[in-house]
This record gives sequence, C-alpha cells and structure tokens, in this order.
Amino acid sequence: MRLSAIRIGDTQTDNNVFLAPLAGYTNYAFRRLCKGYGAGLCYTEMVSAKGLKYGSENTEELLYTSAEEGLTAAQIFGNEPDTMRAACEHKALEPFPIVDINMGCPVPKIYKNGEGSALLENPLLAEKIVKECVKSGKTITVKFRIGVNAERLVTEEFAKRMEGAGASLITIHGRTKDKMYAGEVNYREIAKAKRSVKIPVIANGGVFSLADAEKLMDETGADGVMVARAALFDPQIFCSLTGTPTEHILSMFQKQLQWTRQVCDERFTTVFMRKMAAFYIKGKRNAAAYKERLFAAKTPDETLKIVTEFFGGNEREI
Repeated sequence: MRLSAIRIGDTQTDNNVFLAPLAGYTNYAFRRLCKGYGAGLCYTEMVSAKGLKYGSENTEELLYTSAEEGLTAAQIFGNEPDTMRAACEHKALEPFPIVDINMGCPVPKIYKNGEGSALLENPLLAEKIVKECVKSGKTITVKFRIGVNAERLVTEEFAKRMEGAGASLITIHGRTKDKMYAGEVNYREIAKAKRSVKIPVIANGGVFSLADAEKLMDETGADGVMVARAALFDPQIFCSLTGTPTEHILSMFQKQLQWTRQVCDERFTTVFMRKMAAFYIKGKRNAAAYKERLFAAKTPDETLKIVTEFFGGNEREI
C-alpha cells in the first residue's frame, strides 16, 4: 500500500487510508478505535443539517468528539444551501475543521427527500450547496457515487463541478445508487474523475483486504482509499493497510466498550456493543450459539463476559 499524507485545504492527514462515515456505527468510540489502528482520517455518522438547525439532541450527540480522538471530519446531509451553511457554522461542528457533504447515500428515504444521491441528478443545486458551505470558512469535501444507475453515469462531470464549487477533496464510491452496497466497483469511472480534477480523490468501494486497497489505488490512480463495511467486521484492517501493530481482539473489544461507556448510557452501550460483538464473531466456530446469548445480554458487563468467553485464550488470527 502506497501510504502518503493528504492535504485537505489547510489540514494534513497522517495517511491516505480513511474510515467511511457509517450510519449507526462510526460514533466516537469506533472512530477512536480505528484511528488508533492507523486510519488517517475518520468521519462521523452522517448528520442532518435540518436536525442541527432545529436543535435535535440526537443529532448533536452524533457529533461528540474529544482531543484524544484526533483529526476527524463531520459529514452532513441536506438539500437546502442556506441550511447546509448554517450547519457548517453550528457550534456542534466547531471541533471539526473538515465538513463532508453526503451526495451518495442510496437509502430510499434520503433519496426521495432530494438528499444524498438524489443530488447527482441536480448538479446545479449540488454546486450551490458546496459554494454556500465554503462561505462558512470550513474546509469542504464531498462524497458521491458514480451515478444513480448505469445509464446515467455522471462521475467526471460531477467531480469537475464539485472542484469548481470549492470542494477541497472528493471521495467517489464506485457503484451506482441502485446497486446500494453490492456489485462490482467501477474503477474506470473513478479513474476518469481523477484525471479530470486537481484536488485529491479518494476511492471507495470493495476494500476488504490489503490486496483490494492496492488494486483500487492501481486501477483508479486515486490518492487514497476509504474503508467502509470491512471495518465493522475487523477495525484492525487499518493495521494491515498501514503497518500498525495489531492486538488481541479481546483487548480491542474492551477498549471500544470502555470508550462507548464513557459517553453513552448503559442501554445504548449494551445494544451497540452487542451489535459490534456480532460482527467480530461472525464466521467463527460456535458463533451462532454465542450470538444468541449476546442478544440476550442486559448490561455492558454481561456482554463483555460473553465476548471474553468466546475470545479468551485464543490467539488473534492475522
């Protein structure tokens, strides 16, 4: 893996291997965990610009961070330029020097609202949003897909528009909106976009191993890669991509539980860490029996006890 720092506006990352924003997962504790394993930049879960405008408590909770976490980018979504700028200027976003605009989410509810990947079909509005957000003084980046379907690929044109509107970096998910998170990644479309702009381009899609990351870089010429679902199954994928030392999976789980517990109540911690444990044990021997016990756990301590039984004494497979 060709590691290099990425300059995004006035900010420089440690390397070019990023953690994608993942709704429901990339909270403070998970980001901090991935950062410790080598991720050069981590993104918050996508946050509603309207939620910030109207003072949604849940929205602001998604933006919790601390000095221990290090460099983090906030991701917002919406389709009203003024509201998006107001979100960038919101007090909750003060700790984040970089604000990423989601123009790729394929979830039907988001798309039907004219947000996320729907903006691929409204490039003039997408430009207005970026231009307005840049006025906030934040460094603005954009994450988008190659199109809504194979008949309407917009990658190169959209990349140029985002650069022209003032984006400092773009991340391209190499699938169309209708493919959701499955199917082949279109390297050619990402490569076309990379050749058409001067700002850094991060390639996203299908990275589950070092070989996947290297192929994505080689085929697209991108400046870096973004890891998404693979990190849910193994946050230490960043170790293999960056050469950071690994640790026993039980130690990893204990840290994540501790950091989650620091900022969340016992109920959330229990539910969230049960979900994470289910990812970590998937595909391993006796996983089904332990998963049934996991989802019956009532407290964080009970969850930890079950995970300790599962992984205790076993050497991590590297």
